Amino acid sequence: MEYIPLDQHRVAAAGQLSANPLDVLVVGGGIVGAGVARDAAMRGLRVGLVEQHDLAFGTSSRSSRLLHGGLRYLAQGRLGLVYEASREKRVLSRIAPHLAEPLPFIFPTYRRTCWPLWQLRIGVKLYDLLCGGQNLGPSSRLTVAEMEAHLPGISRQNLTGAVRYFDALTNDSRLVLDTLRSTARYGAIICNYTKLEDAPPCYEGWRCRVRDVLADRPYEITARTVVAAAGPWAESLPHSRIRLRLTKGVHLVIDRRRLPVPDAVVMAEGRRILFAIPWGERVILGTTDTDYAGPIEAVRADADDVAYILGVTNTCFPEAGLTAADVLSSWAGLRPLLAAPRGTPSDVSRAHQIGMPEPGWFEVAGGKLTTYRLIAQQVVDRLLRHLGRPAVPCRTAAEPLWEPLESEPSEAKSVSAIVPPAVGPEVVEHYCRDEWAVHLDDVMLRRSGWHYYLANADQIAQQVAGWMAETFGWDAARQETELARYQDAGR
Repeated sequence: MEYIPLDQHRVAAAGQLSANPLDVLVVGGGIVGAGVARDAAMRGLRVGLVEQHDLAFGTSSRSSRLLHGGLRYLAQGRLGLVYEASREKRVLSRIAPHLAEPLPFIFPTYRRTCWPLWQLRIGVKLYDLLCGGQNLGPSSRLTVAEMEAHLPGISRQNLTGAVRYFDALTNDSRLVLDTLRSTARYGAIICNYTKLEDAPPCYEGWRCRVRDVLADRPYEITARTVVAAAGPWAESLPHSRIRLRLTKGVHLVIDRRRLPVPDAVVMAEGRRILFAIPWGERVILGTTDTDYAGPIEAVRADADDVAYILGVTNTCFPEAGLTAADVLSSWAGLRPLLAAPRGTPSDVSRAHQIGMPEPGWFEVAGGKLTTYRLIAQQVVDRLLRHLGRPAVPCRTAAEPLWEPLESEPSEAKSVSAIVPPAVGPEVVEHYCRDEWAVHLDDVMLRRSGWHYYLANADQIAQQVAGWMAETFGWDAARQETELARYQDAGR
């Protein structure tokens, strides 16, 4: 494998960021920050992006992996949000078909519940209309007999039928990474493990003091504007006026043989809904939605979360008999919702907010994975007006997100997918060389998804650590450190 002098690459990137004033520095390497950076670079701005952890470290690699309009938001009367998300779902299916796999959803209905069949039949038809009549598939109704044939293990007690509608399955962290790879092609400079420590105003705009976390090396970046898109960390940034309500969402992964669902299934518990989502040879179960006040970097799935999700699933599928021993892996993430002191976490709006608390300092919070491109477009429109630049049209809804170059090796073309790629040294080298991976958990959790998907993930991690050692020149002690870090990150 090719040896990569990692520190030299990072020093070179820091030099590029520091050499000349940027038009915009994006703070945050999640999906919103990535979307802003790509749009700004495509419109001709000089762009840099810094992220204190790995790219897609937070919310953007811990979602339900869905592109959806939000059927339950329709029930809450939030038609505008559903319309925006439905339209963006279609846009993403066009510009990134490798990351928008049409997925049918079955919503079973039962007597004496708050989700009656007649209401859902109207709802899914309206859902199709809000997609401009061009949803990823037509909605329909299923009778009780059709439900029992389609989902043999579903609870039959008081079953009245079901509705079927379409959203899309995605790979959230891959969406971030492909967006940033496209961004880099337009000249933007991307630096993970680089933390913004301070940002006093200066004549040119902002003198941003950042630190390379890996080398513990400080440097300065001058930027005419700053876009703070830090997700759950937004309140901790300089100049922030954002107030968030953090809620925790937990997902479990089980073998699909234990719950062989052909389509995604909506599992209702009162007004709350959870999903059973087919994912290759696996099924994703979730999600929870509870207020969270613990350490942002250390959000975990606890025993109560696991018991709750399995309990809802076993109620919906009484014959499954799932236990904690069936859980192959799990992830837990935080939703950075705009603060709302009243109501349950599920009632809090998923709308986004763009503010400019000081001239040239923009901050964005809230929103959904599905609407990231639209949020980015709105941010960059405001950036151009502030900078006094011509109103260059946004092209992100029309141009493909990622098209591999002919010169790229085949393994680089194969990693952009929803189901994890085959394990191999060439793919690992690609992640390290072309996708900013520097730690073992960067590869196992976010670049490949092997940790969540493979039953022998710990054994694979040993192999990957060896390949990364060849790539980066790690000694045996460093490999052990990386394995311990990975074990902690994957808990």
